[in-house]
Amino acid sequence: MSFNATDRPHMAGVEGSHRLAQTTPQTTAESSPDPWQVYFAREPLLDRDGVLCAFETLPRVVARDGFAESAEVHTEAHAEAHTEAHEGDALPDDGAVRAGAQSAAQNRALIEAFGAPTLRAALTGHPAWLDVTRELLFDDVLLRLPADRVILELPPGIGADPELIAQLVKLHARRYRFALDHVTQADDAFAKLLPYADAVKLDPRGVAPALLPKFASVLKAAGKILVALGIETPAEYERAHALGFDRFQGYYFAKPQGGARRASAPRQALLSLLQLLASEPTVMQLEAELKLNPVLVMHLMRLANSSSFSLGRKVTTLREAINATGTNRIARWTQLLLYADGRKISLEDDPLLQLVATRARFMELAAALLPEAGPAEEDAAFLVGVFSFVDAVFGGPLDQTLEVLRLAKPIRAAIARREGVLGRLLGVSEALECADWAAVDAACATLAPLDAGALAALALAAAEWAGMAERNAEAEGLERIED
Repeated sequence: MSFNATDRPHMAGVEGSHRLAQTTPQTTAESSPDPWQVYFAREPLLDRDGVLCAFETLPRVVARDGFAESAEVHTEAHAEAHTEAHEGDALPDDGAVRAGAQSAAQNRALIEAFGAPTLRAALTGHPAWLDVTRELLFDDVLLRLPADRVILELPPGIGADPELIAQLVKLHARRYRFALDHVTQADDAFAKLLPYADAVKLDPRGVAPALLPKFASVLKAAGKILVALGIETPAEYERAHALGFDRFQGYYFAKPQGGARRASAPRQALLSLLQLLASEPTVMQLEAELKLNPVLVMHLMRLANSSSFSLGRKVTTLREAINATGTNRIARWTQLLLYADGRKISLEDDPLLQLVATRARFMELAAALLPEAGPAEEDAAFLVGVFSFVDAVFGGPLDQTLEVLRLAKPIRAAIARREGVLGRLLGVSEALECADWAAVDAACATLAPLDAGALAALALAAAEWAGMAERNAEAEGLERIED
């Protein structure tokens, strides 16, 4: 994971603003541009141990300027057009033909974007869960998806007619796996689809409390992976966990845990180091503080001797390590270590660390593209992203914790009250994390020249950066630190 703010992501395969498009490969004059652009958000899925195990990829397909009007991927119109085109022996009318062609073009655009290197990198090696429409299930372009890396989510109302069942059987024979999405009741369609589903996604709040334990028990007995949706608080997680759910989707893990979260290093030591770094310490002062924490010294020496910061010879003293690494990189390393889990899990599988690093990097990249932004604004944006989760690990009043960290007033105001441009960027980051495209669109009105596509592209680039932690751990100083 590079800590350099000067690196800029390549946006190939993901739509962005005009400014970003200048660095993106363009279609040639001989080629015809696709009328649809696709961008994605991600939402993590955690297993029963709280380990990141997959991402739901939440796509948005919209028309480019000058083509058809904007259209989302999942619309009732698509399902209706498919039904009209297959009723009886009658030929579909011109409207149905156009709807079918539009749906096919959207399907093609979606699958091409899903296979782009940018999204693959943002998944950091984890499998993807992807919503599909009925039209896409019958489109051969679906076969371009790697069956071993994706679970296809069947939305409510997709139907359970013989034609659909036959198609699920054919795809199942090709080793595609399915999940039933947003199930609320065991109706006839659910019963017909259940044999072909590996997983069932339930929102515990959408099922009657008296029925939920029985429903969960029956599905578990049938060997289904049970996914709890909308888990936003530790209490909701505890209830779903007690009912035997296997996967949990939501941001409960980023909320205060009542002191239950384990730390990868003594957090008070990390806080003391951050407070010192914020005061622009001398090398002698920093050396004295680090000597109080031998484990931090050991990992700083590894960082200083990595290929990224090599001086052409082996660094052998703490003072040399500080000079080779620089206080800015030491600070960022320490900031992210605040969130690392104390268990010996891969950094790529640490959901809180990944979320924090992605948001911080997104904030930094987005700030750099705003007018009159400079290194100071980029650094401030990174800090807003990092410390927007500080209450998740320390608890207590947020303002009090931010005061202890000695953060500048604009940074504290952005985190606590969403004030200023940094506050708006923080809000749009939160909207992207849950694919609230309406909120993203609204925020773009005050974040020119950034548009929704550009912001989504930056978020994927930030996710790739965050996901590099484990692969570059020794080189970049995010090694697991033991108490």
